[in-house]
Amino acid sequence: FPSQSDKTLKFPVRGTTVFLVAADGAVLWRHALPSSLKSMSAAKQSLIESINELLPQTQCQRCGYKACLPYAQAIVLENEAINRCPPGGHGGIEKLAQVTGRPVLALDESCGTEGPLQLAVVDAQRCIGCALCLEACPVDAITGAFKFMHAVIESDCTGCELCLPSCPVDCIQMASPEPQIPWTNHRAAQARRHFERREQRLKETIRKPGSKLRQQLPVDKEGLLKNALARAKARQEPAQLKPKPR
Repeated sequence: FPSQSDKTLKFPVRGTTVFLVAADGAVLWRHALPSSLKSMSAAKQSLIESINELLPQTQCQRCGYKACLPYAQAIVLENEAINRCPPGGHGGIEKLAQVTGRPVLALDESCGTEGPLQLAVVDAQRCIGCALCLEACPVDAITGAFKFMHAVIESDCTGCELCLPSCPVDCIQMASPEPQIPWTNHRAAQARRHFERREQRLKETIRKPGSKLRQQLPVDKEGLLKNALARAKARQEPAQLKPKPR
């Protein structure tokens, strides 16, 4: 899998894109389906689903879209190129070419390069329990809670790398499993279920009267890092011996 790079995320231009912004300024996106999807032919709807089924469902955003489904929609509705999915690789491009009737293209390397699956690993000694990576993971593959150590559920991780920039202490690394784990149709289907389940949960949270979409977590990463380093330093200092009571 390629390294995650900063990109401007795109959406199919037809219809409406809604952005939810939290009080702390964080953008919590919610992409409304393009209005054209409501009136499009059954054939186009079927083609979008077929393309989405062929995509690896890593939800990595390397294609420039927020998830696999918006990319599938853009291919059908906006004639987006079919060679923007590094996790799918050349084999995925061939499948997309077959279902869309388009020519096979070389992978667009501006989106990344094809490579073996890598999984996220949390360094338990450095994790400060900020819970920011839990919010970043699109498939709920990270377990833990605020002020508690986090861990990656290897069987659920898609290798999307979206958790890396969220960590203020850089305690998450990508590692190649031994032996290598192939990205199978089963893992893709599982990732899609987890992603859709998470999206549904967020949607229901938004709809609940008086509910908050996010936990009230620290968002000042610089301050969070400073406090965490101070706590770590304090733990390393030898404890002073208390005088024994007489």
